[in-house]
Amino acid sequence: MSSERKLFGTDGIRGKANVYPMTGDIAFILGRAVTAHFQKFNRRNKQPLIIVGKDTRRSCYMLEQAFSAGVCAQGGDVVLTGPLPTPGVAFVTQSMRADAGVMISASHNAFDDNGIKIFDAHGFKLPDEVEAELERLIENPHLLEIKLGADLGRAKRLEEVFGRYLVHTKSVFPPQFDLEGLRIVLDCANGAGYKIAPMMFRELGAEVIALGVEPNGQNINFESGALHPERAAEAVVKYRADIGICLDGDADRLVVIDEKGKVIDGDKIIGLFAKHLKDTNVLKAGDKVVGTVMSNLGLEKFVKSQGLDFLRTKVGDRYIIEELKTHNAILGGEPSGHIIFQNLSTTGDGALAGLKFIETMKFYSKSASQLVADIPLFPQILKNCKVKNKPEFDKVPAIVNALKKAESDLGEKGRVLLRYSGTENLARVMVEGQDEKQIHGVCDSLVTIVGKELN
Repeated sequence: MSSERKLFGTDGIRGKANVYPMTGDIAFILGRAVTAHFQKFNRRNKQPLIIVGKDTRRSCYMLEQAFSAGVCAQGGDVVLTGPLPTPGVAFVTQSMRADAGVMISASHNAFDDNGIKIFDAHGFKLPDEVEAELERLIENPHLLEIKLGADLGRAKRLEEVFGRYLVHTKSVFPPQFDLEGLRIVLDCANGAGYKIAPMMFRELGAEVIALGVEPNGQNINFESGALHPERAAEAVVKYRADIGICLDGDADRLVVIDEKGKVIDGDKIIGLFAKHLKDTNVLKAGDKVVGTVMSNLGLEKFVKSQGLDFLRTKVGDRYIIEELKTHNAILGGEPSGHIIFQNLSTTGDGALAGLKFIETMKFYSKSASQLVADIPLFPQILKNCKVKNKPEFDKVPAIVNALKKAESDLGEKGRVLLRYSGTENLARVMVEGQDEKQIHGVCDSLVTIVGKELN
C-alpha cells in the first residue's frame, strides 16, 4: 500500500478551522477511522479507548465534539481531558493504557487554524503508512462497519488526568536540586500549558512570573509565547529573572531567554544538553544526537567535539523520534525548540525541556548566558516565500540553476536548503555559512527566483 498522504502533513492534519479538511464532517469520519484502525490492535479485547486533548482555540469545541462523536459511532470510548499540552496527551494515552491519543491543536499557528495529531498506544506519533491508511478510510467511509445498539461507545470528561502528566514531568528534575530562589518568567502563549506549566514550576519551588495565562479562545500565540518572546524578554530584564521560558500553543516546544533578556538559539540548547548528558555519563563516546536538515553546522561540529555522532532527518519531530528509536538514541531536537529526551518522553515537551535547562544551570553552577557562551554557531538565514504551487524543486530549471550557483558560491564553507512547509503554502529558503554578508545575498537571490517561478 502506498504511504502517499494528502490530508496529513509533517504534524497531523492542519488548516483553517471549519474549512476543508478541518471541518466537523472530516473530524467525525476521522474519529471513526482512528477507532476502527486501533480496534485491530486492542489489547483488552474491549471497546477501544481514545484520549482526546485540546488547546485553547475556540474551534476546539467543534472539533473535539465531532471527533468524539465519530469515536462513539464506531464503538469506541472517549476520555476528554480538556486543555492539555501535546506531550501530556501522549503521556496520558500511555499511562491509561488507551489505544490511541488525539491532540486537537494547530500548535504555533494563529487561533483561526486548527489541527489534529494522533498518537498510538505507546504515545508515539503515527508513521506515514498508518496515516495513509486513515486517509483511505476517510475517503471510503463505506468500508467502516456500522455499529448499533450496545456496540456504540461513550464519552466522559476527566480533566483531572492532567495530574498524571504533572507528577511525571516534575519527577524528571533530580531530587538533589530544587528551584528555590529561582525567579522564572514563564510565557504560556495563552495555550494548552496555561494552567499546568506555572503549577509545575511553582510546586518545585520557583518564583514564577506568568504571562500568557488568560486564554479567551482567540489569543493563543498572539504576541506571546515561543513565537513572540519579546514581551517575556522585557519581563526577564524588568524583574531581574534568572531565566525566561516561552512555550508555544500546544506546549511541545520552548524558547529560552537568558538573564540578560537575550533569546538563546535552539541549536545551542541542544548542544548544551548533549554536553550535559555526556558529562553525567548518560551519553557515551560514539552515541548519537539527532537533528534535522535545518540544524546549524556549528551544532554538528560542537556535538562531534564532545565525541558524539550527529545525524540529520527531515523536518518534523516525529522523524527525529523515528531516528532516535532506530539508533536507540536519547537526545534529538530542532532549532525551533522541539527537543526530545526519548528516555523521558515520546514527543517534544517544552516544560520538560525547560526543567532540563534549569538542571544544567544547577549542575554547572552557571547562569543561562554562561552555559551557551562556548557553543559557536554559523550565521544562518531562513526566509519564507509564499507560493501557489509546490512542484519538486528539481523539476524547475530556473530553481535548479539558482541552487547550483548558490552552492558554488558558498563552496565548503556553507550550505543551502530549500524545502516546503508541511502545513502552509510556503517555501523555506535557508542559507548558512561563515560570511554573513554573503549568505544574505545568496538567500535574497534564491527567494526572488523561487517567488517568481512558483507564483
